[in-house]
Amino acid sequence: MPFCTQCGKSAGERDLYCGVCGAPQPASSGPRRSTSDWLDNLNPRTAALLCYIPIVGWIPAIVVLASGRFHADRETRFHAFQGLYLFVAWLLVDWVVKPVVRVSGFAFTFFPLVGVLKAALFAAWIWMIVKVSQNESCKLPFLGDLAEKSVAEQR
Repeated sequence: MPFCTQCGKSAGERDLYCGVCGAPQPASSGPRRSTSDWLDNLNPRTAALLCYIPIVGWIPAIVVLASGRFHADRETRFHAFQGLYLFVAWLLVDWVVKPVVRVSGFAFTFFPLVGVLKAALFAAWIWMIVKVSQNESCKLPFLGDLAEKSVAEQR
């Protein structure tokens, strides 16, 4: 067990600062993990699965698309684009369709429209999670075509 270089109290092997006096400690000789190690060891199917997490899947989708790790993996990139487009569709329903229905005089007539669209998008997210977890390829009708075009343009 190492000791603090300033006060002599015991310190952890990976501590950057002393817990007692706060003095900076010299770098340990042990191997340190890079922050990108988790991305390098990420399974492509898991990465594709993360892209379909409802509402927040856009974050892993952007990480997958921006990383060099999945640059040559067409399948994972396809799922990242498709998950991203699902989120954009959700935003369009929430930020465009919902206010238009609310402002129009037909709010009571089209009231279930927003709920049905959101339920359909949520069901698509869950459907894609199931399909990707079973390692089956599945393409959503309109968004899948957009995702295929986006993957093809990146070549």
